[in-house]
Amino acid sequence: MTGQPRPFTIVIPESHLTSLKSKLALTRFPEKETVEDWDQGIPLAYVKELAAYWATKYDWRRCEAALNALPNFLIELDGMDIHFIHVRSANPAARPLLLTHGWPGSVLEFMDVIGPLSEDYHLVIPSLPGYAFSGKPTEPGWGVDRIAKVWNDLMLALGYTRYFAQGGDWGSAVTSEIGSQNLGACAGIHINMIIGPLPDPMPTDLTPSELVALQRLGWYQEKDTGYSIQQATRPQTLGYGLADSPVGQMAWIVEKFHGWTDCDGHPENAVSRDHLLDNVMLYWLTNSAASSARLYWHSFRSFRGSEVSLPTGCSIFPMEIFRLSRRWAESRYTNITYWNELPKGGHFAAMEQPAAFVTELQACFGGMAL
Repeated sequence: MTGQPRPFTIVIPESHLTSLKSKLALTRFPEKETVEDWDQGIPLAYVKELAAYWATKYDWRRCEAALNALPNFLIELDGMDIHFIHVRSANPAARPLLLTHGWPGSVLEFMDVIGPLSEDYHLVIPSLPGYAFSGKPTEPGWGVDRIAKVWNDLMLALGYTRYFAQGGDWGSAVTSEIGSQNLGACAGIHINMIIGPLPDPMPTDLTPSELVALQRLGWYQEKDTGYSIQQATRPQTLGYGLADSPVGQMAWIVEKFHGWTDCDGHPENAVSRDHLLDNVMLYWLTNSAASSARLYWHSFRSFRGSEVSLPTGCSIFPMEIFRLSRRWAESRYTNITYWNELPKGGHFAAMEQPAAFVTELQACFGGMAL
């Protein structure tokens, strides 16, 4: 069932912000890590510094006002309320573009690219089911394949019978599935995290770029997959701690901005402190730690990405966690029409390198017919 878009305004009660400050004041911290780096996780000193700033200097109303300055909507799709931002371009030649975030991101990833992209595109930016202001699934089955179908329904409900789609992280998975399903409305896709199989057996003529990519993947598999395993297997158990502890929720998210951004050792070199906390707030204020984590449970249990034959653009940022070479990517994406490897940036490309991100999308979709 598809409903009609309803205008939506974000209004967080002041009592919720007061409660947050009270919880922050009562935080019980663990002892300091036994190393002098991030090898055991986000360091205690930095967590205390962030928590103190959050409690005394951070201003949620600034972020709320920035979001409300954009056209926000809710729409019922497949029995679920979906939140989305819809910015129509003043350009009569503008083309529709669907932008999808991932975990632990949000629609806030795209805030700095909305202005320049809206010069050439009508932008539709939904919150994933279980994230931020979208509804929370109450039954199994809300994995990547279902979301891809719902996103196509969203674009059709808005009157876009032809559109482009872009995404990173889960957004890449959803966007790739839109391309795989190929229901007739999507004309082409762009992704900044390539999801596909490694060659088996591994070739002996590895390029320097492929060797670096394998090293990055090795680090991820050895040191950084714990969050994914937990969220894919026991999201409910994890949710109790994150739903009750704002510092726990903050640490769970900010750690990934350290490991996944091109930050030279500190996340605030890539994303400002306020923007880090803005993103955390969308999880905390909507109590979506467990519901967002369940996307891993819904998707990892059965979803297997299949071939994508739609025109596909790929922008590879150096600190992305999954970096396939073009010859490896072509085993799944059989119609790559744009490919570029950039010198700077990471997993949260639109936040880290907004100007480069915009240029990449313009170059990619500029060569595609709608």
